[in-house]
Amino acid sequence: MKLHVDKKADALYLRLDDSVIVESEEVSPGVVLDYNESNEVVGVEMLYLSKRSSNLNLSALEFETA
Repeated sequence: MKLHVDKKADALYLRLDDSVIVESEEVSPGVVLDYNESNEVVGVEMLYLSKRSSNLNLSALEFETA
């Protein structure tokens, strides 16, 4: 799993695996899902991050596992 934050593009991309992306779909404004050939979600892109939360700090990401 990879997480990429692009401050210049104001976007976040979460890639779940390395399979080939065959289709992408914008499921809500600024949220794009990438699908592989088995129709599984393998990537999630969120655009306009700074507009989604006024308290967003892209320099301090916190990860939790349960």
